[in-house]
Amino acid sequence: MQSVAVNRGQAAYHAGLAAENSVASNYEGRGYALLDRRWRGGGGEIDLIARDGEELVFIEVKKSRSFAAAAERLGARQMQRICLSAQAYLDERGFGQLTNMRFDVALVDGGGAMRIVENAFGES
Repeated sequence: MQSVAVNRGQAAYHAGLAAENSVASNYEGRGYALLDRRWRGGGGEIDLIARDGEELVFIEVKKSRSFAAAAERLGARQMQRICLSAQAYLDERGFGQLTNMRFDVALVDGGGAMRIVENAFGES
């Protein structure tokens, strides 16, 4: 039974990586510069960090069987951790706290379709 759980865990991990790669390609295709992947800060991990001109974009990728199920996987507590990590990123990389930024959520369904919610955390 343990090997089944390990196989599921590995499959989920690889599906998550594929979703992140797809989202990264989408942003790069729209002219964003990808700065970091899976960056770890004091609050936790940020999946993707990109730059659009002078604006930094912190991107959380959520994959599930449907867009609704993917969206349900992001709670207030995780958003707070992402915001803390973003502050740590600004400090570590020498950006000021007044840097223009936003938090996007990229939802990926079971078929690989993507829906990007820009500024998903509200005004930054």
